[in-house]
Amino acid sequence: MNKKVVILSTSPRRNSNSEALAEAFAKGAAEAGNDVEIIRLREKNIRFCQGCFACQRSGKCIIKDDMAEIVPKMEQADILVFATPIYYYEMSGQMKTLLDRANPLFVADYCFRDVYFLSSAAEDEDYVPQRAQSGLEGWIECFEKARLAGSVFAGGVTEAGEITGSPSLEKAYEMGNAV
Repeated sequence: MNKKVVILSTSPRRNSNSEALAEAFAKGAAEAGNDVEIIRLREKNIRFCQGCFACQRSGKCIIKDDMAEIVPKMEQADILVFATPIYYYEMSGQMKTLLDRANPLFVADYCFRDVYFLSSAAEDEDYVPQRAQSGLEGWIECFEKARLAGSVFAGGVTEAGEITGSPSLEKAYEMGNAV
């Protein structure tokens, strides 16, 4: 059965290392016959959450920006994939803002069950992505039917495109191909 895979690339840089992971995952998922879409947040206008919780009553955010098109895609996806650079041992600000603004999903009949986490950083120790992944896991905890299904970390990559040839790209491809 084809699955709808929505990949949210949260890097502000073009040709970023975390986006290369997203593209490798996308390639694997598409080759497995899934419907895949990559949403690049650097191309979107997304404002900060106001904390008004109007979305909890109406199912829609009162802020008029590009989240109005992103949230329904997330809601209808079978699989969500978040790709982020690690900055100061945390997810990018763009990813955190996206998670906060996805609050209308909390009261929705969302489809996603499996959530994947892709990250890259200049540092290459295994602990580097832990805080960012923990932040995503906190978001996932709010969705009873969802789980963190897998993660890929590419360490030791700083400059855009430096990830080329990294085994993490193959791992992301294989993970996408297995969904």
